Amino acid sequence: MARQFDVPQFYRSEIISTVKSFRRIEDPKKRDLSPSILDFGPVRFKIGRHFGFCYGVENAIEIAYHTLTKHPNQRIFLLSEIIHNSHVNEDLRKRGVQFICETSGEQLIPFEDLHPEDVVIVPAFGTTVEIEEALSQRGIHPYKYNTTCPFVEKVWKKSQEIGQREYSVIIHGKRNHEETRATFSHSQRSAPVVVVRDLDETEKLAKVIRGEETTDFFYQHFGDRCSTDFDPKVHLERIGVVNQTTMLASETQAIASLLRQVIIDQYGAQNVNAHFADTRDTLCYATKENQDAALSLIESGANLAIIVGGYNSSNTSHLVALCQASLPTYFVSDETEILSPNRIRHLDVRTRILTETESWLPTQNGSPTDIILTAGASCPDALLDQVLQKIVSWFPESRSIDYVLAPFQSGT
Repeated sequence: MARQFDVPQFYRSEIISTVKSFRRIEDPKKRDLSPSILDFGPVRFKIGRHFGFCYGVENAIEIAYHTLTKHPNQRIFLLSEIIHNSHVNEDLRKRGVQFICETSGEQLIPFEDLHPEDVVIVPAFGTTVEIEEALSQRGIHPYKYNTTCPFVEKVWKKSQEIGQREYSVIIHGKRNHEETRATFSHSQRSAPVVVVRDLDETEKLAKVIRGEETTDFFYQHFGDRCSTDFDPKVHLERIGVVNQTTMLASETQAIASLLRQVIIDQYGAQNVNAHFADTRDTLCYATKENQDAALSLIESGANLAIIVGGYNSSNTSHLVALCQASLPTYFVSDETEILSPNRIRHLDVRTRILTETESWLPTQNGSPTDIILTAGASCPDALLDQVLQKIVSWFPESRSIDYVLAPFQSGT
């Protein structure tokens, strides 16, 4: 049986949590990716099989709130946002937790202001070796209150393992993301490291491996995202790919496949294992499940999609990108962004600008309006309930919540 975390009840929900619980009982092996349909009559919501708080997020939230309970008379700090959701971080701030750094890494509280008796929580993304050392110098054990996601730590261990076997580490990630900064820092202790953002950047790296581009070309494109003394003529001969766990799993696989083929072209299929490390087991199961469930939602068809989550959440942005390739998609942080049946405020993931769209909610002239509703891995179920209930309120002939939830009640 999967571990049950002690997450504050106000993050759970009447509607979404009920549906999730039913699906877990009905499909314990997670083989059925078909959406759950909440049929209110004039409007229907298609709910993904997997979304919302993952194992790593629930683990982080449990540790943070337990730490608050256990240390009511001590100063409590987070190195940065515990997860990428403003509602969770703001609640922790209201309870007295202080944030040492911005998500960008900018220092808000100097390490010199910390004392050995202070409590410092490491966020779900982990932290860098340099910050670990800074805390240790202040007499603070850096991992006494550790919420680092186990799947992030798995990436670190794999990087160390292949580094010890003299492979260089290629990280698929966003160079300035907290998790990638941490993975980069831990990886470079045992291996040369370079970060690629996407397939386009990987193609540039492939040209260097093939000898089609020069060392100067490498430093021009990767000089600010490789470890000190990285020598592309030497360190790209033996490589392995790991990822920031919230990136598109399919893109990580495509990047690994591309680089593996380049290695085969250079050294021959018979020598591939000597030049390319197998790192397939570092992909985060929750990220992949959420993305696969989103694809199943898209395949089922709908008039539009609403994705709920933190605007700085990488995994949520990838869900948005998947959906908007097929249908009108609106990325909102909560129900306050849904201004009226005619106007919605949402984040454009391409420009990173909040924008407003009119006539976003279609009426179907007798047919139900179908809405995909899902969320990123750091989004509380309660926020989806609020979005759903606000939209339902604009359809006066809608069925009651009790009626709609009846098929999802245990024992029915």
